[in-house]
Amino acid sequence: MSRFIRPNRSRGQRGAIRGSSQSRSAVPKWGRGTDKGRFNAKGGSKILIEPHRHPGIYIAKSKEDLLVTKNMVTGESVYGEKRITIEDNLDGKTEYRVWNPFRSKLAAAILGGIDRIHIAPGSKVLYLGAASGTTVSHVSDIVGPNGLVFAVEFSQRSGRDLLNVAKKRTNIIPIIEDARHPQKYRMIVSMVDTIFADVAQPDQARIVGINAHYYLKHRGYVVISIKANCIDSTAQPEAVFAEELMKLQREMIRPQEQLTLEPYERDHAVVVGIYRPDRKQKYD
Repeated sequence: MSRFIRPNRSRGQRGAIRGSSQSRSAVPKWGRGTDKGRFNAKGGSKILIEPHRHPGIYIAKSKEDLLVTKNMVTGESVYGEKRITIEDNLDGKTEYRVWNPFRSKLAAAILGGIDRIHIAPGSKVLYLGAASGTTVSHVSDIVGPNGLVFAVEFSQRSGRDLLNVAKKRTNIIPIIEDARHPQKYRMIVSMVDTIFADVAQPDQARIVGINAHYYLKHRGYVVISIKANCIDSTAQPEAVFAEELMKLQREMIRPQEQLTLEPYERDHAVVVGIYRPDRKQKYD
């Protein structure tokens, strides 16, 4: 059963990879820069790939446990991330991409122990605040060829990078539009299972809400990254998070889970909620 967790800064301190046997003392010492390179797991290499408890995500077990996704475009990195090639007796070679939690709020939430992300193979996801496609590319890996990622980004500069990522990933539909006006992309986006939002705007609860009213199925899910400083730089983060939860409830989104993203991000939280609209109400 899902649970709603009130703001608790210590929640984000859990750095071990949930779903693995890794101890907290063995947390990888990640960096914020690019992690260019490639591993080849063959011969005497000791890299073992295990499924994570979240479907479509894996753990590369070696000296340090790494969060990885199966690369949809073999041989290609998106943002300079490391790749791991595993020789499989059944399928030949399989390539995985290392997912850096310092560059992805979703990866940070997974490492922090989020119960459910509601993104899995075959899912249809509306991603608000896609930026240049870093996390979007990993969501693309997770949902796979039978899923879709509708990636919305307003910035033209980031949008160009996003378009380049989408050229090689057929399950990404890039949309260069303002997420405040979801009616502008109503001819592109179908009903989705989950909305993931990382828009970092003062009105982000309303942005998520109006997109949910347009595109999220009844009892679909919202996963939203909240940056306290972008909402109110004068208030304590815990107060900002609590206020955002109330705003989400007014948008018919019932919060089920919350956790902070330390040590990967300061004064950030991720909230998971279920969408239960009033079918009699109309939205502008």
